[in-house]
Amino acid sequence: MEHALLILILGVLFLGALALDTIGHIVHVPRVTLLMLLGALLGPPILDVLPPALAGANDGFAAVALTMVAFLLGGTLKRDTLAEHGREILIMSLSVVGISILFVAAGLYLAGMAIVPALILAAISAATAPAATRDVILQSGQTGRFATNILGIVAIDDAWGLLAFSIILMVAGAIAGDGAAASVLHGVWEAGGGIALGAAIGFPAAYLTGRLKRGEPSLLEALGIVLICAGASLLLEVSFLLAGMVAGAIVVNLARHHRYPFHEIERIEWPFLLIFFIMAGASLEIGLIVEFGVVGLAYVTARMLARVVGGWMGGRLAHLSGQEGIMTGIALTPQAGVAIGMALAASNRFPEYAEQIMAITIASTIIFEIIGPLMTQTALNRMSETEASKSAT
Repeated sequence: MEHALLILILGVLFLGALALDTIGHIVHVPRVTLLMLLGALLGPPILDVLPPALAGANDGFAAVALTMVAFLLGGTLKRDTLAEHGREILIMSLSVVGISILFVAAGLYLAGMAIVPALILAAISAATAPAATRDVILQSGQTGRFATNILGIVAIDDAWGLLAFSIILMVAGAIAGDGAAASVLHGVWEAGGGIALGAAIGFPAAYLTGRLKRGEPSLLEALGIVLICAGASLLLEVSFLLAGMVAGAIVVNLARHHRYPFHEIERIEWPFLLIFFIMAGASLEIGLIVEFGVVGLAYVTARMLARVVGGWMGGRLAHLSGQEGIMTGIALTPQAGVAIGMALAASNRFPEYAEQIMAITIASTIIFEIIGPLMTQTALNRMSETEASKSAT
């Protein structure tokens, strides 16, 4: 009976998502935001009609969906793209990550939070939501330089975020009087292991795929690579985002016999992402938002301000216009599963701060996942108008 209900609910969700996609185009609201609101409606916050089996399978759906996104984002890091936009992508990503950590740490400390959880939450604030950001760009249909830069930035800024998170855990451990060795080893293993795994999968995949169907990997080949990447990452407890991104970047740059190396993944990613976004909305806990308080508001405010300042500063360093820099920062507002993963790791490392870290991270992630895609779409529309006016003149 439970399996029958699960299958029935999945069918309803798929058709409902199709209707929401149409509604989103009419009312100009990103479908990511609508899907999360649908999850909140059907999940525990309101109606609570989603079957427990769906929630139990969400970790698997999330890992596969985010690995697909990372693989596709890695595919945007082509040599010609990096040659043309690499400097802008590198400077902007480092600027936004660095300013986010600085502003959020200062804001939380001034709001009265202890230095250790303030530093940890500051590191978590650097994470973005590659799935939501990429989906908004795809839905907009924009392929200009601004959209290309955003895709490049979200492909690598979580890598900087994971590195910064590992370093800050080490610093927080030293401040708390704990040994820092475990934090360092965990960070090196998660990031370095993800990169190594992606390379171990990417190099043979670049050579072997696309041979059966000349020039284009089959659906089974593409899905097999993603599932191996996600499953091995979970087993080894390394970053599936980094593993997927590295594998995708290697395939797109080395598989010269491919015409469309990511074509099949693009066809099948949406059902996995759909479940991921709906279950993210269903995870909303009203009590967490009620308990959010001054410190939570300080986190949201400082992160929003950091996106704007970090984007502007990065834009100036990369010799972009002030408007483009600010719009880039705004476009990077969404925050999702990577942040929650960091919060879980930090909670295990510092159980005395676990409740505060998890409450602020989950509640703010939900806020940023609802308003973030709207901010991304606004930035894309604004820059599209600017680029169109420049072309007209």
